[in-house]
Amino acid sequence: MEHLSRRRFLKISTATFGAGAIGAHIPAVTSFAMGSKPASGKVEKIPTYCEMCFWKCGGIAHVRDGKLWKFEGNPLDPMSRGRLCPRGTGAVGTHYDPDRLQKPLIRRGERGKEEWTAVTWDEAFNHIAEKMKKIAAEHGPESIALWKHGTGARFFEHVMRAYGCINKAAPSFAQCRGPRDIGNLLTYGTGLGSPEPTDIANTKCLVLIGTHLGENMHNTQVQEFAQAVENKATIIVVDPRHSVAASKAKHWLPIKPGTDLALILAWMNVLVTEGLYDKAFVAKYGHGFDKFAEAIRTNTPEWAEAETGIAAATIRATAREMANHRPATLVHPGRRTNWNGDDTQRSRATALLNALLGNWGRRGGLFLQAGMSVAGYGFPKFPAAGKPKVDNPDGRWPFADEEVSTGLREATITGKPYPIKGWVVYATNLLQTLPSEKETLEAISKLDLLVVVDTHPSEIAGYADVVLPDAMFLERHDDLYVAWGRQGWAALRQPVVAPPADQKPAWWMAKQLGERLGVGEFMPFKDMDEYLAKRCEKSGIDYAKLREEGIVMGKKTPITVEEGAELVFDTPSGKVEFWSDRLAKAGFDPVPKYTPPEAAPAGFYRLITGRSPVHTFSRTQTNPLLRDLMKENELWVNAATAAAAGLKNGQYVKLKNQDGVVSNRIRVKATQRIRPDTLYMVYGFGHTNKMLRSAYLMGASAAQLNTRYKVDPLMGGTSIHQNFVTFEKEA
Repeated sequence: MEHLSRRRFLKISTATFGAGAIGAHIPAVTSFAMGSKPASGKVEKIPTYCEMCFWKCGGIAHVRDGKLWKFEGNPLDPMSRGRLCPRGTGAVGTHYDPDRLQKPLIRRGERGKEEWTAVTWDEAFNHIAEKMKKIAAEHGPESIALWKHGTGARFFEHVMRAYGCINKAAPSFAQCRGPRDIGNLLTYGTGLGSPEPTDIANTKCLVLIGTHLGENMHNTQVQEFAQAVENKATIIVVDPRHSVAASKAKHWLPIKPGTDLALILAWMNVLVTEGLYDKAFVAKYGHGFDKFAEAIRTNTPEWAEAETGIAAATIRATAREMANHRPATLVHPGRRTNWNGDDTQRSRATALLNALLGNWGRRGGLFLQAGMSVAGYGFPKFPAAGKPKVDNPDGRWPFADEEVSTGLREATITGKPYPIKGWVVYATNLLQTLPSEKETLEAISKLDLLVVVDTHPSEIAGYADVVLPDAMFLERHDDLYVAWGRQGWAALRQPVVAPPADQKPAWWMAKQLGERLGVGEFMPFKDMDEYLAKRCEKSGIDYAKLREEGIVMGKKTPITVEEGAELVFDTPSGKVEFWSDRLAKAGFDPVPKYTPPEAAPAGFYRLITGRSPVHTFSRTQTNPLLRDLMKENELWVNAATAAAAGLKNGQYVKLKNQDGVVSNRIRVKATQRIRPDTLYMVYGFGHTNKMLRSAYLMGASAAQLNTRYKVDPLMGGTSIHQNFVTFEKEA
């Protein structure tokens, strides 16, 4: 029944991916059929791992007569379990996407005007190396920074560090998972990693707070969510919008945006005051519980009702429901958790709620991750840095354990503590990713060199001095993916087809750049086959077998108490820190405290965002297979709100935020499934780069409206739900 329930859950027909879905969008040179079955010809199956998102599922590419036909899950892979999500299946469309970057480009006009000269790879690398050497001579190599996302950045980071470029940032920390990881680190002594160690398949009660499983298409967890639904687990969903996950729930709590922490505190208040928490777990592993209990004493359900709009009786009922199923109750820690600016404390409260339920290391809760060790290649030692990093000056965000992206942007704008004059941006569209497009453009104006490496002409590419066309993941080697999960494993990425034009893999680009910068000895291997074979040989891995199967599994170890695992907490107290002495010493609340969110101006509504199950951030809107599933985003508006504003379902409007920024047009979805004070859209749309011909100005960009943001004082994360908008009707 697992397979059938997942099919019912996703409601996506395989017919969507037939040849008729792409029609004339595929250029003639690659117009062979991509229907449900191949024409006559030899079919070769080649394993690799996906990178349509960060989940990195193992897949098998089918190549017919040397041409890419389809991509499906690898049954040996613990992430995909033989199935891919719509984005993974649609990866074939990225290979054939006519809007892909074709050749290296050098800017010949004003920045942002998208005027280019196509050049050879030698011309592009010589130009970049000359500019980097000039910046290094005038300011030091530390004044060149790397922005990164994805596996392909690995060797760019390696070569730039060899040259002395110490500054880097990945928006995945401050704009996505950082608050959650630091909140758990402060509580349990460990972050959660990717994927999160959630035993959804075996849970008896699953609590989702703003986590849109089924829309946020994290493959393994969606499969397990279908299992939990099939097993009749109790589902509790907290969300201002009736999401796909909420449609499977016993309890939907349409909370007022920005008040989630109040609800979590009230839930914990019920568990503690009614004695429903796991007393044995807390007694053995808890630190500072009495002070914690006193701190939340006044956070009653009645208090929370006034803040959240959720009835006190419902708060009590759902808290008791969680307690009834513990320790097999799981409050999902979330992923994209930077909502309001106090998100580390909210994530820490979620971690404490899980601790009260005693689910750490328990079946149906949060299991203990297992890994495996794979030897490195062996490189020369990097040169010592002559300057400090600029992203977190004087430890402004004392608990940030990764680079803070907006801190790097700020340093570029101010020139403090020293100038940042060059950016190399790999596979991250900063104008769609970072809050305040105005600040990002101001930072770009300070640069002497902006290099963008990507598969597509993103918004940030429109402002580049040099654009380098990357091979997509089915066309290249990358480093091994060494993963943690229920069992450790390593996965191989290998090319299954050649790039369609003059695109090149990132490792090759990095090697070429390194040679021109005089650090070629840091890339001593001839090609990636040599590199990967050596790592495998040193690790006792059969490289030939890995190429055939795509996956090698590590040893099994106990991952739950039920299997014999022992619980150890790497915190200062050696226990779960209900009361954090570290936070108190640093001047922060040792137990999370709630601050009411800012009220909307008259006539405005809070804008919240989420993801589509068929798109990856802002990267896939031109993919001919995925575009036809969702060409533009919609604006969810409560039906009563729409009627009061004179809006009809399906009509187009524009949005104006509190700072006067006006969006592109977006179609209204009038529905009962969202609070009257809240608007919702999927982010990643509204592209403004004209080279993205099929996605240009399709839908509205949530990023453009994200002009105001708050910064998490603990780790530097930036909020995404702090903006208010109103309607502007089209003439």
